[in-house]
Amino acid sequence: MKGRGRKVSVINIGIALFFLVSVILPILSMFRRITPEGFREMVRLPMFGQAVKNSLATGLTATVLSLLLAFAAAWCVQRVLARHRAVISMVLTVPMLIPSISHAFGLVALFGSNGMLTRLLGLPGNIYGFKGIVAGSILYSFPVAFLMFSDILRYEDGMPHKAAQVLGVPSVRRFLDITLPYMRKTIISAFFTVFTMIITDYGVPLMVGGKTMTLSVLMYNRAVGMIDYDGGSVIGAFLLVPAVAAFVVDLLNPENAQNSYVSETMSAHGSRAQKAAAYIFCAAGCILILAPVAAFCAMVFETKYPVDPSFTLYHIRKTISRGADRYLLNSLMYAVLTAALGTVAAFLCAYMTARAKGRFHGGLHLMAMLSMAIPGLVLGLSYVVFFHGMPIYGTVLVVLLVNSVHFFASPYLMIYNTLGKVNPNLEAVGLSLGVGTPVIIRDVILPKVRFTLMEMFSYSFVNSMMTISAVSFLAPPSPKPVALMINQFEAQLLMESAAFVSVVILAVNLAMKGLLYVLGRRYR
Repeated sequence: MKGRGRKVSVINIGIALFFLVSVILPILSMFRRITPEGFREMVRLPMFGQAVKNSLATGLTATVLSLLLAFAAAWCVQRVLARHRAVISMVLTVPMLIPSISHAFGLVALFGSNGMLTRLLGLPGNIYGFKGIVAGSILYSFPVAFLMFSDILRYEDGMPHKAAQVLGVPSVRRFLDITLPYMRKTIISAFFTVFTMIITDYGVPLMVGGKTMTLSVLMYNRAVGMIDYDGGSVIGAFLLVPAVAAFVVDLLNPENAQNSYVSETMSAHGSRAQKAAAYIFCAAGCILILAPVAAFCAMVFETKYPVDPSFTLYHIRKTISRGADRYLLNSLMYAVLTAALGTVAAFLCAYMTARAKGRFHGGLHLMAMLSMAIPGLVLGLSYVVFFHGMPIYGTVLVVLLVNSVHFFASPYLMIYNTLGKVNPNLEAVGLSLGVGTPVIIRDVILPKVRFTLMEMFSYSFVNSMMTISAVSFLAPPSPKPVALMINQFEAQLLMESAAFVSVVILAVNLAMKGLLYVLGRRYR
């Protein structure tokens, strides 16, 4: 037992050193670049103050609208509709499979000055600025909020509602007094999660922001465009504030009602009128989500957007001739390696915190969650500052490391929660029978959690395929991921080529999701 305790301590120390090098030291290095003079110089810039106002205005507006729409959609799916739930949920989460800049690109294709609907309906074509950022941010963040609300509504206990119904409590009162308190933590988490996603994203405001400068675009221009890492570090510190606030609020709001055992799940119910309204609302949501995707898909086959809509394959051949096929293979390599390394690392860390529970398991759990509080844009800049001059800088390894850390928290939580539900006495029984822990893990635990492992792999793969934020700082000239070609083509006004790259990323991620679905039905 003493030997096992020493092994656990050694592994815990190794994991702690990994987080120290990959998360804490890079962030501290970025903060070291901030000097009082540089801070004052940055905050006195007129564009900085305006960027803060624009970021708060667009972020709060898009967050509130996104949460309201996501809650309404989740309520329709889980409480009103008994059929077609899987199809509706799948369509509503399609935006999670493409980069944020692709959503904005689709809005431009539809509502820009030469957009398809602009020309067809005679619209003003002024999608740029505040309204464009808000619309693109809603498309980008809606699926995350929808999944959070849909998941928590699925597991609400129906017994309190039945008891209240017997007592004659009206439905509105039951919603306010039972459902909302039950969802309090999820609503708070969803607000901070969505707000952080929006305020730290630069893809949407870069594409449709026009003259509306935001902090994320300002940081991108400073750090990538002007190679001003000191100024970028100041802005990065500001962008960390909402993410860290979300992390602290999440820690200070422990699970209460959501921990209860669900004795009876809530069944879908509603009158014909309510079901018809729910179907209309969900159908409208699906159309609004798919329309920008369909727009940039159609643009790929237009001879010259927007003047000549005749069919052609020229842009596909042109994009491939510029190396899109090689870049796609690079992205597949990054995605597979990131998913494999991230899944293994997340499983090892979760096993040590959920089951082994050595001396430092509480601290390790906190460090594993810490990566969730660091936006990709900030993480990428911190890696530039910390790893610059080191052997791995400018190589595939630093991209794999930043992607693994960037997407670590969600897979970690998936397997952490799953391992907590596996019989906690397996290792003790194995030791009493002379069976080592590695054998128990290989022969008993891994088969039990294999579907969760597949979900972890899929999550890391999909996000690695479409990420731009952190990789834009660190990707070597070769091999370069395909997602960065969207920025490159957009800057060169090659809209059709940028659209084709977005379609390719979407197709690959849909294929991965389809594979997960097939494997899930086979191994569940």
